[in-house]
Amino acid sequence: MDRPAFKCEPLNGATLMNYLEELTDAYPFIGVEYIGETIMGKPICAVIFGEGESEYLYISGHHGSEWITGLALIRFIYELCEAHTVKRRIHGTDTEYLFREKRLVIVPLFNVDGAELQQNGIAENNPLKERILRMNGENGDDFTHWQANVRGVDLNHNYNAGWMEYKQIEKENGIECGCPTKYSGPCPESEPECGYLCSYIRNHNVRSLISLHTQGEEIYYSTLSSCPIGARAIASRIAQITGYKTSAPSGSAAYGGLIDWFISEYDRPAFTLECGRGTNPLPLSDEAKIYFKLRKLLFTFPLMV
Repeated sequence: MDRPAFKCEPLNGATLMNYLEELTDAYPFIGVEYIGETIMGKPICAVIFGEGESEYLYISGHHGSEWITGLALIRFIYELCEAHTVKRRIHGTDTEYLFREKRLVIVPLFNVDGAELQQNGIAENNPLKERILRMNGENGDDFTHWQANVRGVDLNHNYNAGWMEYKQIEKENGIECGCPTKYSGPCPESEPECGYLCSYIRNHNVRSLISLHTQGEEIYYSTLSSCPIGARAIASRIAQITGYKTSAPSGSAAYGGLIDWFISEYDRPAFTLECGRGTNPLPLSDEAKIYFKLRKLLFTFPLMV
């Protein structure tokens, strides 16, 4: 049968399921694991490629308005699966070796509820409708710049890393409750999305991870107080591959993020990549540019760490 080709369209819960159905039908050697579910009961899906013991996590979509990087991961899965099927190397990577020795865990859309709210607005039958509208304040029913989940918690500040320090930053900025961005929640892992992901990592041998965000073409690889052995050299290599620049964490971005928690918990390399340039949300037309800057990295990263 004819194998599928990637078609670029806005990424939300429904389109993600369509992509996953097409991929698993065409490429039975990949799997889909359900890490957990969102507040609204939407599945958080991970595509699994490989049978090795060491796992490498690629994750996108912590922020509702940043779903475009998830499309880059979807495009990567299509290309990876086709290369494995025809036994073709890409950027020197033998996909048969990758499949046999490594295990890629790819989460294209983490904050499904936030992405759907950002794209489609609030549904009339949403039980949280009045609360969400209050949290959106003067923006009314315009959710163009919404980053949080549906409880108004910024998922990339909901991890247990520099928690009390970030709470002080919230206080200084007048953030006291749920809102479109920057509120970390009442306690670490208060949100089911983050709780499920942390539980998954605790129960698996995740050697390293890449968390994709937008925008600025920057690479973060350390916390304020810690840099795992080898992380700086790997970040320099990523910079050479992508053309992005390495940066040190500062301000509110230095607390409560996934890589901050992972580095603090496991002392293993982890990287946040701020993809693309412009003003969030980046337009759908930027997806191909983002992917082709990431392409070599996505194929070679499990061989670096």
